[in-house]
Amino acid sequence: MPKRKRRPKIGPQPPGLHVRLLARLKSVVHRLRHQLKGAKRTRRFREGFLPKLKGERWDRLLRHRWRRSRFAKEMLPPILARLWAYARLTRIHRPIGTFLLLWPTLWALWLAGGGHPSPLHFVVFVVGTFLMRSAGCAMNDFADRSIDAHVWRTEDRPLARKEIHAWEAVMVFAVLSTAAFFLAWLTLDRLALILAIPGAFLAASYPFVKRYTHLPQLYLGLAFGWGIPMAFAAETGTVPKIAWLLLIVNVLWATVYDTMYAMADRPDDLKIGVKSTAILFGELDRLIIGLLQLAVLLGLALAGLQLQLAPVFYYGLGAAACFGLYEQWLIRDRDPQRCFQAFMNNNWFGAAVFAGIILQTTFTSV
Repeated sequence: MPKRKRRPKIGPQPPGLHVRLLARLKSVVHRLRHQLKGAKRTRRFREGFLPKLKGERWDRLLRHRWRRSRFAKEMLPPILARLWAYARLTRIHRPIGTFLLLWPTLWALWLAGGGHPSPLHFVVFVVGTFLMRSAGCAMNDFADRSIDAHVWRTEDRPLARKEIHAWEAVMVFAVLSTAAFFLAWLTLDRLALILAIPGAFLAASYPFVKRYTHLPQLYLGLAFGWGIPMAFAAETGTVPKIAWLLLIVNVLWATVYDTMYAMADRPDDLKIGVKSTAILFGELDRLIIGLLQLAVLLGLALAGLQLQLAPVFYYGLGAAACFGLYEQWLIRDRDPQRCFQAFMNNNWFGAAVFAGIILQTTFTSV
């Protein structure tokens, strides 16, 4: 029987042109869809941080997201609170002490420089005054940390409220004092640098003097006036007699304004046993303050005569005398608030003297 012929096996035929075009189109569509999804995700990610908003809507959205952020809600408030505590510790928000320390330094700097002190020395002494006053405030709060809580005017200080630790105040003093000494070491000559060492000791030890004597104001005058011999040493290379006369004048002036300051705290100081000239002078406080003010003006006038300053310098002394009379009027009833106001007014006393020095330099022919 004849064998049947087997049909040849037909293999897969190559796809036609329309099939290939359709496959290619599907591939392109799939790729485009994938790219569009990625672009949408990227856009959504970016819009989470930088949405396309304008004007107030943009500001409101930023403020809203900032307030809801973990950094703003949990991390930033403690940092700001600690920085504010350090600012209050160093009295940055109350610059009156810086001015009272700065005025006698500027008196000496202008007189030593003949009315034209070195700009470098001016910057150094201004910055150094700010640093040392802040350092002294930190050490003062450390020394009075158990006292300030019992005085109405100091009960809100950070150490009294236990917002910071005592060792932090000591560290602030050390850092600021080191910065001031390093600044002096870089810019001042040897004599001025040597004089800076007892100046740092005076600033560190003053807060403890009030526990042992009724005359801490005299010690404060030395601490606040130590920039006078330093300024003469920086400008002239020596410390003449006129520098020590100005230092004595500053000691008397510091006794005046710090006694007014202590008069505001006298009721509390009597309770807690803190010593001051306000307690020592007693009922004679206004009379003694007036005599000291007169001695300050006479000392400045004597310094003007020795330096042969122009008559316009004494116009500044006349203005300072008017401020002194106003202070006497403020403390007439020994009201604590008025006594503190009189203390603050001494800023204008020092500014008036400095204005007289500036004017006599500018108008020497008057």
